Amino acid sequence: MIEKLQPIFSILPQVKNPEHRIAFKEKLKWTGIILILYFLLTQVPLYGLSPLAVDQFSQLRAVLAGSFGSILTLGIGPIVSASIVLQLLVGGKILKLDLSRHEDKALFQGAQKLLAIIFTLFEAIVMVLTGAIAAESSQFIWILIFQMTIGGILIIFLDEVVSKWGFGSGVGLFIAAGVSQEIIVGSFNILSSPTQPGVPAGKIPAFIYSLTTGSPSFDYLIPVIAVIAVFLVVVYAESMRIEIPLSSGRVKGARGKYPLRFIYASNMPVILASALLLNVQLFANLFQKIGYPILGTIVNGQAVSGLAYLLTPPRSLDVLFTDPLHVIVYGVVFIAMCIVFAILWVELSNIGPKAVAKQLHDMGMQIPGFRSSRRQFEKIMKKYIPAMTVLGGAFVGLLAFGADLTGALGGGTGVLLTVGIVYRLYEEIAQEQLMDMHPMLRKFLGD
Repeated sequence: MIEKLQPIFSILPQVKNPEHRIAFKEKLKWTGIILILYFLLTQVPLYGLSPLAVDQFSQLRAVLAGSFGSILTLGIGPIVSASIVLQLLVGGKILKLDLSRHEDKALFQGAQKLLAIIFTLFEAIVMVLTGAIAAESSQFIWILIFQMTIGGILIIFLDEVVSKWGFGSGVGLFIAAGVSQEIIVGSFNILSSPTQPGVPAGKIPAFIYSLTTGSPSFDYLIPVIAVIAVFLVVVYAESMRIEIPLSSGRVKGARGKYPLRFIYASNMPVILASALLLNVQLFANLFQKIGYPILGTIVNGQAVSGLAYLLTPPRSLDVLFTDPLHVIVYGVVFIAMCIVFAILWVELSNIGPKAVAKQLHDMGMQIPGFRSSRRQFEKIMKKYIPAMTVLGGAFVGLLAFGADLTGALGGGTGVLLTVGIVYRLYEEIAQEQLMDMHPMLRKFLGD
């Protein structure tokens, strides 16, 4: 069925694939250029936005990697929403695609881009028409929709440039950039707080100010300490792995290890789960606007009842005592979604037991003490990968949920994602630099 859309995929604008291996400095250049463009676009305001507009999705803003009030208000929301839909369709065998085949992978990527553009227009229309993005007057409604759609499409292509010409992915880069900015500003901003005139807005200057008044308040430091704690836990978890010993059947004496990370599906399950929660809030707004608040009631941009409220991230330890049901329901649902998306991501990314077994067998590798066969590889990988996928998904979900409760700067989920993204980016940059310094190593690895 999806093959019938091939003519549409072919006319969609796309970033040209590199014709040769990209050098380290060139990748660094493109990553830097896109990052600068991203920050510049976050400073382009939406023309016609009401000065009284309130960010209804502020709790998920870190994961959206968008900037409220700019043309990048939608952020990466449409890209991730499109990815969720396609993962569910492929995982449920509704779309019969084998992503290990180049043709099917091209179809998947084409469908994802088309769906992301559709979601961009859909989310822009819903947000403006439901009042989530309030227009100054009715004459600005379609102007706002147009600006947000343009911004969303720009993000899609900026992500594609990074994926093909830079380090990592644009989705990860934009999340890390936005959260890092929020952490730095939230920690060190010396300007006066709008809610506490005379008190610095930054947590550290505010704590120092409280010391000078003779009544120190350590509450200012809790969000900063939470950021540091999440950073340390994630770095430690990223270093945890099971190493499968390997030997080469083609090169005598050649030995190595195949590392299986504890956080096997990386942080993608958290991104996908958070984006799904965003869509719950979005549809709650839409249904309330048409007179059927079946997902809950929204008041002043905040969910106050129903499913939308229960699936709103709790941002304070006080909620544990004032509304424990909210905390329990959100925690269970969020962690369960992270596990489900971890399983789907592993299968669709071709890093499941079957795909890894095929890759190692095709490379002529074998596990010492075992017969060299694809079936034997798959049998051994099935002992580890499914368990690590579930445990890793549950772990990142629990960590993000716990960090959100502490009110960590940048949001617990945002900090978790940023640390994981930066850690993986560092590894990729180090490996790329090593291969540039030693061309023979690149030839050995088949790059």
